[in-house]
Amino acid sequence: MTGPETDDEPPEIDDEPPAVDEGPPETDDEPPEHQRYARYLELLENVPEAEEVGLLAAVLRDDCVSMAEAAVNRHLECRAARLLTDAHFPEWARTMAAVIGDRAFLSRRLREWTLLRAIALAEPWTAEEVTDASDWFQRTAATAQVITSPEALGVLAERGRTRRVRNAASRRLQRPRPRSG
Repeated sequence: MTGPETDDEPPEIDDEPPAVDEGPPETDDEPPEHQRYARYLELLENVPEAEEVGLLAAVLRDDCVSMAEAAVNRHLECRAARLLTDAHFPEWARTMAAVIGDRAFLSRRLREWTLLRAIALAEPWTAEEVTDASDWFQRTAATAQVITSPEALGVLAERGRTRRVRNAASRRLQRPRPRSG
């Protein structure tokens, strides 16, 4: 059948950004991209893993680039935090990198989540990676309970970009650690 979609046929996720019910004609001053953003967040929060890539790709095709990237970033933040120490994180991160492509902010944020993972799991990382990372990364690394590396906290306490980061990392280094054994 041609013409408008029926309730029997779901919209094609890979072709266009998900449809957003914009409600009655302009009864409020909320811009349509704000409505789409809220809808994208809702869809991404509930997306089955098998449909994640298609939905992210569709959202990134939205005409409002900054809104679409903000919605995808929020999704990355939630998923990365849940998967950070999970064995599936590296595969997920590679898949996300392919979907994100050359979008600078999203690529950097995904690299920083990967760096957080490396520090949390005592995998290789360098002080330069930590000091060159964004303010967001440094704040997160200085305060995240999953980051317990005295080396990473020491780098942040000494060379963190802001006083807030340096103080947070210093406080964490000074806390007594539970004795093992």
